[in-house]
This record gives sequence, C-alpha cells and structure tokens, in this order.
Amino acid sequence: MPLMTFDAAIADSDQFAKRHLLLGNGFSIACRADIFHYGSLYAQADFSDIPEVQAVFQALATQDFEAAIRSLENAARILPSYVPHGEAAAAKMLEHAAALKEVLVQTIAGNHPNIPSDIADQRFWACRRFLAHFLAGPKAGQVFTLNYDLLLYWTLMHDDMPFGDPVALVTNDGFGNDEDDPDADYVVWQGETGAHDAKVHFLHGALHLFDSGSELKKYTWIRKQVRLIDQARDAIAADAYPLFVAEGTSVQKKAKIRHNAYLYQGFKQFTANVKVGTHCVFVYGHSLAENDDHILTRIGRGRFPKLYVGIYGAENSPDNHRIMARANALTRLRTPAYPLEVTFYDAASANVWGVP
Repeated sequence: MPLMTFDAAIADSDQFAKRHLLLGNGFSIACRADIFHYGSLYAQADFSDIPEVQAVFQALATQDFEAAIRSLENAARILPSYVPHGEAAAAKMLEHAAALKEVLVQTIAGNHPNIPSDIADQRFWACRRFLAHFLAGPKAGQVFTLNYDLLLYWTLMHDDMPFGDPVALVTNDGFGNDEDDPDADYVVWQGETGAHDAKVHFLHGALHLFDSGSELKKYTWIRKQVRLIDQARDAIAADAYPLFVAEGTSVQKKAKIRHNAYLYQGFKQFTANVKVGTHCVFVYGHSLAENDDHILTRIGRGRFPKLYVGIYGAENSPDNHRIMARANALTRLRTPAYPLEVTFYDAASANVWGVP
C-alpha cells in the first residue's frame, strides 16, 4: 500500500485526545541538508590537535562522530585486557574521545546558520504551521526533539506571517526569570515544578543551553541581542560548553541523561506521556537507530495506541525497510492489554519547511 500522506495521518489522529511529536535529525536536514549531515560536519572539523583520530574514522569507514567516539571508548576498556602495560594507550584513547566531543561541539557551532534571517521567513512560517498540529488547538500535546541545533528554538520564537492568521503555538520550555537577577540577559530552568508545564523538551540538550554548575541557563536572542551561535562560540572559547548529549550508544546517552536534572526531567516527561492510553505519537526525521533505544523502548513499553512514523524517499529502499522493521519491532514490546499500531506516512508530504 502507498504511504499515507501527512494530512491523512493528522486526520486519522483526530480520534485521539493529544498528539505528541518526536523529532530527529531529519528535521534539520530537511531545512539545510548541506550542513546538518554528519559527513558535512566531518569535512569541516579541525583535527589538528588530535590528528590520530582521523585514522579511527578511516578504519571504521565512517564520518559519524558518535561511532568514532564510541569506538575509542570501547577500545580503551578492552585494550588493557589484551596488551600488557597498555594503560597509557587506553588513557590516550579516552583523552582523544573527550577531545573529539569538543571538536564536535566546535564544528556544530561553526556549521550552523549564523542568524535566523539566514533562513527565509517563508520556511519558518511553514514550520510553524507544521508544529501547530502538536502545539496549538485542542489536540496540542508536547514536542520532544533529539536535535541540539537551534532550528526548533528559532522557529518557536519567530514571528508569524504579517498578512494571515497567526499560529498561536505554546512555546513553554520550562525556563523563566532568574529570581536573583530577573533582568539578566538569560533565563534559567525552573526545575521539576516548572517542567511539568513545559511543552517543548530538548531531550539531548541544545546549543543555547549552558550548565553553569549552579543552574542551567538559556541564552535568548530577545534579551541578549547577540546571536545565539556567537554565544555558543564564546562559551566554547571559555571552556564552558553547551549542554548536549554526544555519547554514542544508547546506554551512554541514558547515563548522561540520568546524571543531569534537566535532561532526566525531559526523559521522564516523555515516558509519562507515552503511557497515556488516549494519546498518539508522531515521529518525524528519525531513523529509529539503535543508539536512541533509550527513547524508543519507552515507546514500545508505553500505552498509547498508535504511532505514526515518517518515511522519507523510496518506500522500498533498504534504509526504509530497516526503519519499518524497527518500528514494527516496537509493537512486540507491548503487553496484550496495550497493543500498539504503527502507521507510516510520507515525510515529504508534511512540507515541514515549505518550498526550498
């Protein structure tokens, strides 16, 4: 059967009380394919301080940073068991894995649209109409993103088309004024209490979220009038890195999430919502890869009855067959009392970013 269109999937989902959305990297790629592929990041990365790691990418035949980081960390654990006195080499591998995470942060900051106006207004308006299915109206649920770039944040903050009906999106992300400095050029995470009212969650962190130790700050364009990407660059130069998850495996990602209050609260919010039997979940731009099983297994063990998964490109391609198989495998995690139905829709028909 042909894939369902996105509009048909939305119409079908009207039977449920709420719609939730899970975004993957395809959301960003659909906007700027030239800069949001790992391959492009690799081509722009500066490995001059750790030239040896390029051999890791070559040995793995990949340009995926997460795969290289994971391999270095795993090799460091295994090496001492096979090589006598191999502790120094193992320590160097762990050192390079940490350095490679920093290279990734710097490369992301350097390969990102500089300012919101680098993206046409029409594209933001199209994206706001897409998000309205999940953040506006009686079916509004919550949006969970696994991306740490600024595109979702920029879209939520963007003004609507001046000649047309405004899209009244709910944009609460759990951040508010610092009670000790309400006029600061940043806002701070309000903790678990504020998180219960949040509708937007960066499950793997984001480039505009900075952990200062005592609090998690979100730097904003409106208050600071400095480009967020420049703020990220300044923070990196000062050895203060944005909060985001760069670990490779699902187990590593989950471990970092559990050790950060903001990330863990978002994870708990996702878990709570997928346990509501009257809701449904849409997935857009995610390949259902195993390194996000800490999120995907929550879907499989949830209680909501229907999952809508976006498929991009040729339905019968090997990649899409794998995605469909992975999605269908989630149904087998359910108990008989809470079965899960999976429907696939044409991701391109969602027209998330409008016409390029």
